[in-house]
Amino acid sequence: MEFIISEKAANLYKQEMGLQKGDSLRLYVRVGGCGSGGFSVGVTKDQPSPKAFARTVDSIKFFVEEEDFWYLDGMTIDFDLDLNFLTFENPNIKDTDNPNS
Repeated sequence: MEFIISEKAANLYKQEMGLQKGDSLRLYVRVGGCGSGGFSVGVTKDQPSPKAFARTVDSIKFFVEEEDFWYLDGMTIDFDLDLNFLTFENPNIKDTDNPNS
């Protein structure tokens, strides 16, 4: 299991979610709402289980639980300052919105 969170993305999460040094943020597979049916990365403040994969960026622990490895393994999460937009790329999944297509 491996994933990358850029410092720009980590700083955005810290700012938008009011995260403090030492907080933990869970990244998980989120199924889209009515009409979209796609997948995306959900985030929530939480504590990792012993089997979680974690990475600390700018004093925040970002982690993925075992049931979500399939989607987040290999993912890079970055923040495009020009577009003011988070980007999610995974070379293991051709279409991250619809990974089974």
